[in-house]
Amino acid sequence: MKKNGALDSSYGAFAHPKGKQHKIGEAGHPLANYLSILKSDLSEPFDHRLNDIDKYMRTSMVSTRLVAMTEGNGIKAPEKLEGYFKAMAICWLLGLGSLVAWNSVLTIGDYYGVLFPNYHPSRVLTLVYQPFAFISMGILAYKEATVNTRKRILVGYTLFFIGTLMMIVVDLATSGHGGIGPYIGICAMVGVFGVADGHVQGGVIGDLSLMRPEFIQSFFAGLAASGALTSALRLMTRAAFEKYHNGLRKGTIMFLALSTFIEFLCIFLYAMYFSKLPIVKHYRSKAASEGSKTVMADLAAGGIQTQVDIEAIPQRLTTKQLFIQNYDYALGLFLIYALTLSIFPGFLFENTGEHKLGTWYPLVLIAMYNVLDLISRYTPLIPCLKIENRKGLMIAIGLRFLFVPAFYFTAKYADQGWMILLTSLLGFTNGHLTVCLMTVAPKGYMVSEHV
Repeated sequence: MKKNGALDSSYGAFAHPKGKQHKIGEAGHPLANYLSILKSDLSEPFDHRLNDIDKYMRTSMVSTRLVAMTEGNGIKAPEKLEGYFKAMAICWLLGLGSLVAWNSVLTIGDYYGVLFPNYHPSRVLTLVYQPFAFISMGILAYKEATVNTRKRILVGYTLFFIGTLMMIVVDLATSGHGGIGPYIGICAMVGVFGVADGHVQGGVIGDLSLMRPEFIQSFFAGLAASGALTSALRLMTRAAFEKYHNGLRKGTIMFLALSTFIEFLCIFLYAMYFSKLPIVKHYRSKAASEGSKTVMADLAAGGIQTQVDIEAIPQRLTTKQLFIQNYDYALGLFLIYALTLSIFPGFLFENTGEHKLGTWYPLVLIAMYNVLDLISRYTPLIPCLKIENRKGLMIAIGLRFLFVPAFYFTAKYADQGWMILLTSLLGFTNGHLTVCLMTVAPKGYMVSEHV
């Protein structure tokens, strides 16, 4: 008998990592269920049943081998996995870092509106960002089975860091003057943000989908927190520097400097700390035993060396098969953000008219959207508010398109109070439906469901 839960050569007994042994025929032995099949299901050809037993035993050997390696490195899978709350906090910070750069660009739209009044930056920058994000995410999704997830995520955060740093450099090099040259430079950096977003969000969500739904919820809460944080800071910097010469520019530079620091923090946390948490090691080891090839580099970074028998790994679904099974979720997510981005931020900056708040009005609208978006990322934690029915989700997503005529008539006939209320509802439905969809979609595929 081998140590740490390995099988003996005769398959006569099986030892769990804790040392408990089961004889053939006893509950708990890997062959128990298949022995009952051999006795009862006589309609199945005998050689087919033997193949099923062989496949199951080789799969069991993969799992036990990973357990042995894990414990050999001093990492156990206790009943209450360690590092849960630390992992939740890091997921939140990773979510914050994956959108803080883009939200900074949105929130300082008033500065770019003054700097480039003839180029409509609030609309154009969104149009630049989305294609780069969509195309890069699509390519990486197509190649996901062979992409090193660790490198993908680190490349994404590094691009965010470089992009925010270069935006500061462009502004300092031009002394805050407008013109087509600096505008093209800003657009190029926004394109880099799109590519970085395609690397980070798809990679992190895919990684966390192998773990617990709470981690996904925390990551999405961090996404919303980036908007709320940037809006709050923008209001404070606008108030603090408004009376100073170049006050708008000074606030913008401080903003981008904070974003750069957050991106550096995300690089450090993911590269040096997240992979070493016991709960993260545990779920990634389980994912590797179930056929995931993308977690190997993360396991190595956490101190776990794996040698998986490829023939013993259960057959995994292709990207096409997964898409066919979840096309409604994919369509729903697309419709959520297609509607949101058709209104936010371009419409709110340019088509809401003149009101008592003056130049503060767009900033207040953006802030209200971000605050309600953040709050709504936590409402799915209340069971009675979480939408888990697929048809119910699609109906709720479809009803959001009523916002289009609502915003049109509110901008034309109503006052600023109604517009603030409508913008808040847009943010709330965006966050709530996103988290409901993204925590429900991985069910049935998640490693944590089999732990």
